[in-house]
Amino acid sequence: MVLTGRAAALAAIGAVVVAAAAPSWAGVLGVTAVVLALALVDVALAGSPRALRLSRDGDRTARLGTTATVRLSVRNDGRRRVRGPLRDAWPPSAGAVADRVTVDLPAGERRLIETQLRPTRRGDRPADRVTVRSLGPLGLAGRQGSHAVPWTVRVLPPFQARRHLPSRLARLREIDGRSAVRVRGQGTEFDSLREYVRGDDVRSIDWRATARHGGVVVRTWRPERDRHVLVVLDTGRMSAGRVGDEPRLDAAIDTALLLGALAARAGDRVDLLAFDRQVRADVARLDATDVLRRMVGALAVLEPELLETDYRRLTAEILTRARQHALVVIVTGLDSSAVELGLLPVIERLTRRHTVLVASVADPRLAELATARGDSDAVYAAAAAEHDRLARTQVAELLSRRGVHVVDQPPADLPPAVADAYLELKASGRL
Repeated sequence: MVLTGRAAALAAIGAVVVAAAAPSWAGVLGVTAVVLALALVDVALAGSPRALRLSRDGDRTARLGTTATVRLSVRNDGRRRVRGPLRDAWPPSAGAVADRVTVDLPAGERRLIETQLRPTRRGDRPADRVTVRSLGPLGLAGRQGSHAVPWTVRVLPPFQARRHLPSRLARLREIDGRSAVRVRGQGTEFDSLREYVRGDDVRSIDWRATARHGGVVVRTWRPERDRHVLVVLDTGRMSAGRVGDEPRLDAAIDTALLLGALAARAGDRVDLLAFDRQVRADVARLDATDVLRRMVGALAVLEPELLETDYRRLTAEILTRARQHALVVIVTGLDSSAVELGLLPVIERLTRRHTVLVASVADPRLAELATARGDSDAVYAAAAAEHDRLARTQVAELLSRRGVHVVDQPPADLPPAVADAYLELKASGRL
């Protein structure tokens, strides 16, 4: 039995009236007993929450920043009316706009209740229990029961870098020879012959055709298709650091999605690996038409782990998955201690076989702090920021000396910068 505020108010008013007319404990207790008796009658006449049959339907997925609608069907299989509040509980990160409603459900009838969700985090957002309080006709007391009605909404990455895809696809069409432009210089797949112009790579000169033609003739190339692109996300402690309002991992996910979509449209084979000390996501043998869907589904539930990444095991995982030459894009941090002690000692094992690109999320706040000169605290912060920037630059140079292509950009600029680096490598025939 659950008493309502109305019962408490009625008992209090009755006690005050009795005490004012004839002050005695017996009178107060009598009023309380009467109210409790009425409450018991009310409970007996209330409909049973256990007689309700609940089910759900609606959206199973939603992109972060959009709204999902989940419908709750409530049917009263009991013999009495169920009237009272209903709470459809969700975790706070699901962003339920209104999770409490009042229902009035006669016996044998059904109601449909819609809940709007505006999630604030990626990942799976499971529904909690549905709690119904059925009040009696007097509204003094009622019955309460909870129902488990399973439902999960998977919140997908927003893929904000999608806006960069059309311009990169246009560049890809130029490189691929589907527009009027042809790749100049060293390529991978012979396309046609044309006269030499200043700026052409001399290695593309076709000497036999030149001898026949009487002028210098060069080959034009189309980039090879069906190359292997392995995107590796470091989910260790560095990915948990926040830049602005988001963890670095979110920018890494956006980068992986843009590169995956672009490489698939280029006809390349795309694989995805997320790793720290164990595999957190592994998406392989992606069909070109299914790349985004499977990558988004795998990355939606990915979270940073507060662990130091084991780069030796990561290298072994990469070499296991990419036995032939591939473009390996590792999205990780450029923290000097982690890279110098972890990645640098093993990176040459990768560069001997693969083209390696290391992408890192830079913090634009460092540039702002480095220019501050207002007071002693600002100068100290500027010195610390400049020290961090120099350390990142030195780490990038160490990687470059070992044949690694390095991209270090703020979160919004990292996905298009990595896409541009991929296109440049493809245009120059280095994949």
